[in-house]
Formats: sequence, structure tokens, C-alpha cells
Amino acid sequence: MRFDLTDLRLFLNVHEAGTITGGAERSHMALASASERIRGMEDALGVPLLLREQRGVQPTPAGHTLLHHARLVLQQMEQLRGDLGEYGAGLAGHVRVLCNSSALSEYLPQAIAGFLARHPRISVDVDERSSQEVADAVRAGLCDMGLVSDAVDLEGLATRVLRPDPLVLVVPQGHELAARRSVALAEVAHLDFIGLAEGSALQALVVRHAQRQGQRLRYRVRLRQFEAVCQLVGLGVGVGILPRAAAMRHARAQHVKAVRLTDAWADRQLVLCLRKLQDLPQHAQQLVHHLLPIAQNSETAPPSFTPAP
Repeated sequence: MRFDLTDLRLFLNVHEAGTITGGAERSHMALASASERIRGMEDALGVPLLLREQRGVQPTPAGHTLLHHARLVLQQMEQLRGDLGEYGAGLAGHVRVLCNSSALSEYLPQAIAGFLARHPRISVDVDERSSQEVADAVRAGLCDMGLVSDAVDLEGLATRVLRPDPLVLVVPQGHELAARRSVALAEVAHLDFIGLAEGSALQALVVRHAQRQGQRLRYRVRLRQFEAVCQLVGLGVGVGILPRAAAMRHARAQHVKAVRLTDAWADRQLVLCLRKLQDLPQHAQQLVHHLLPIAQNSETAPPSFTPAP
């Protein structure tokens, strides 16, 4: 079985257009040539990839599998072209990092600032996803490393704890709960909440665990920034759940208090995860060394990771 990139792009275009004719046009290919290529792919596999119907075509189960892999291969080729193009612009390396909301807001920007200053010819591409999506992407080889909560499935990955990252309840300084040292989510589920915007990985985590307890939290407003959540909490609009680091950073300015959540899911740690350190490019290994706690004496010492289960 030998498919080239033209075959994969054609099959994807046919699926998106809904017809072989439309796919051929999108691929700038003659209809006869496109039909011959698809038949050749089916002959090589020994199974049909498309169901030919009067109004167009639909992928078979084998066709759906091919579509999945075609998208991955073509996406990786685009990334390859972009990365190699950056070398032509004077870069020596490119590192792709995925991280959760807390890492992006409270840890990673400050952590990589010194690395970028020391390595001016290395670029770092950072994107936010939920912790589980990050772990899955690292396993699939779609990024070099990830920063996630240790609460997710990390099977098959090497890991290293970077720092504690617990979630806390944020309340106004004059609130009756401000004097409490800790509180459970079930005790406060009846209160008005200030939440993060739809699509936030942290927001989805809180909602999911509330639902597991049979609770439906009442949100007055949803905002994109941790600081904005703290500001409205300080004004008495409601309470919020945020990473402790974010709550403590804004506590004085926004007149809020952070109260420890006793729920096990809120007691998180921020973890660096990757497949195998030795398989990473040299510039990605340099970033790993930089991100590890200061307990590592030098960038040349081999860092220790919990091996993949």
C-alpha cells in the first residue's frame, strides 16, 4: 500500500466536496485522473473507500479511517513546511508546547521568558487546551511536550511535577466564608458564581465535577480573564473557582480572599509530560531542562522523569 500526498489531499477534497467531480476541481485535476487515483487506492487496499450514490459519494468505514489519517498527515506536512521555513529566516529550532489554562496564565509565560532570552534562535509555539486534550496530543506526537494537571490520564507518558497548582474558592474579603480555612464545593454550590468563558478547560473541569455531585452551579456572568473574575468577586457579584496562584496574585488589588477547596479533584499539581526525552530534538530538550525546577543543577545534567506506565 503506497499513497502519496496527492492521493490523500484528493480523497480529503472529495469528501469535503461530496462528489468526485467537486474533489477533482478542488485538487486541480481532471475527473478521469481523479477517478483513476481513487480506484487505485481502493485496489491497493482491497476494500471500497467510497459509496457511490446518485447525489454524490459517502466514505465507507475504511474511508473514514483514511480521512482521519489523511488529515493528520497533511497537517503535519503543513507544520513541517512552516518549521523549515523558519530555519530559512534564521531560526535554529522550533518547539511546540500545549498547556492547560492555569499553566498558560500563571506559569509558562514567565518560565519561558528567560529561555527565549538565552536562545534567541529558538521559537516556542504555545497553545491552550484542556489537560486531557494536551495529554492525548503528546501521546499522538502532535506536540513536543505538555503542561497538564496530574488529575488526567497520563498513561504512556514520562512525567515530572513542576509545582502545586490547587484550585481555590475566591470570595469577597467581607464574605462570611472569608474567615474559613477550607470549604467543599457542595457547601457553596447554592451561591452565585462568576465563571470563565465557554470553551475554558478549567471551566469545563469545575462544571463536570459539580455535575458528578448532582450540583448545577448558577453563573451570573462568564469572563475570559482570571483578573476579571476576581474583580467581579471583589465587587460582591458572586464567588469563583480559580487556580490558587491567580487568586493570590489578584487578592490585594481586587479585595478577595482565597479559601482552600477540600475536594480531591481541586488538589492538583502542574505536570510536565512528554513521550521520551531522548527522542526530542535538541532545542526541545533544552526547553525541558529550563522548565524543570531549580533542583536541576545545570542544563547538561540528565533530568529525572517518572517513566511512562
